[in-house]
Amino acid sequence: MRRAAVGIVAFMCLILMATTAFGAQKPIKIGCNLELTGGVAAYGQMGRDGIELIRSIVGTEVLGRPVELVWVDNKSDRVESANAASRLIEKEKVVAIIGPMTSGNMLAAGDVAEKHHIPIIGPSTTSPLTTQGKSYVFRACAIDPFQGTVAAKFAFNSLKARKAAILSDIAQDYAVALGKFFAKEFERLGGKVVCTAYIKSGDQDFSAQITMIKNSDPDIIYMPNYYTEIALAARQIRDLGLKQPILSGDGADAPELFSIGGKAVEGLMHTALWHERASTTELGKKYIKAYKEKYGKSPDAFGALGADSYLMIIDAIKRANSTDPEKIREALANTKNLQVVTGPVTIENGDAIKPLVIRRAKNGSFEYLETVNP
Repeated sequence: MRRAAVGIVAFMCLILMATTAFGAQKPIKIGCNLELTGGVAAYGQMGRDGIELIRSIVGTEVLGRPVELVWVDNKSDRVESANAASRLIEKEKVVAIIGPMTSGNMLAAGDVAEKHHIPIIGPSTTSPLTTQGKSYVFRACAIDPFQGTVAAKFAFNSLKARKAAILSDIAQDYAVALGKFFAKEFERLGGKVVCTAYIKSGDQDFSAQITMIKNSDPDIIYMPNYYTEIALAARQIRDLGLKQPILSGDGADAPELFSIGGKAVEGLMHTALWHERASTTELGKKYIKAYKEKYGKSPDAFGALGADSYLMIIDAIKRANSTDPEKIREALANTKNLQVVTGPVTIENGDAIKPLVIRRAKNGSFEYLETVNP
């Protein structure tokens, strides 16, 4: 009896081992390094919502194995972004990473991913520096040289502005660079930048800088910053009696712009990375419908680009037929005309070739104005 019992236990152990080996598949881990708290938490939270939603649409398996997302909050901080990338790579053993959402944080995290040869995609990292000289860093959005050019042409041709003032956040690489790209194109077109003033993230009083702008008498005020500083500056601009149109970049795209800025941001125009009216793919239409049903509001660009980043990695794993990060990187680099949420995407030198849209703030949301192709 004793031998029989031992034999039965041994037999059951063999069955359990076989089930583990041939049945349950080891998950494929993808890291999500997002700004879930901190100064630009809205971007990370929107990105997270988009990633989770697209998984409910396309499924959570690839190559017959479950895909596990490992979430890390980088707290909207560069050092935390680098630490998050290290943790995801060294401890969690992820095969690829989505995020950070902002360019400055991606510059920090991208260096870590590059060092460890792990592909990383920034859903909305528009600075050209994030992919420059890198083999493992990618983006899912258009880049700032294109965005600055589009904004300048819109200001000069559509708004008939000939004198521009720029109010830029000196603490953000994204804001400073985008302001420079705008200025270069605006002056090439024949316009003049009559004032360039700098603020800093976290500051509350911009009256000195706005007074400089007022004295320069511009036709338009360009603020290529993140949503908090845009909203606060807009309120002070209107309080000081300036009535010029305000133009901004994709950093304006957050609900907090309206809750902080109130009536002061009404009419603000900005270049955006996507709008639902610009969607051209079947997957995009499914995403829009599902988003409205789940969240009760229109989808935003950051969520859609988070979804795009997930789809790009899953597609690369499929085409590589492998979870080897080196092979995933190679497949990502060769992405051609992939139909994602925001439209077809092709990767060239790590950059996504995609259009931009121009939108206007109206009654607490953004209305679509036009699409500009690269």
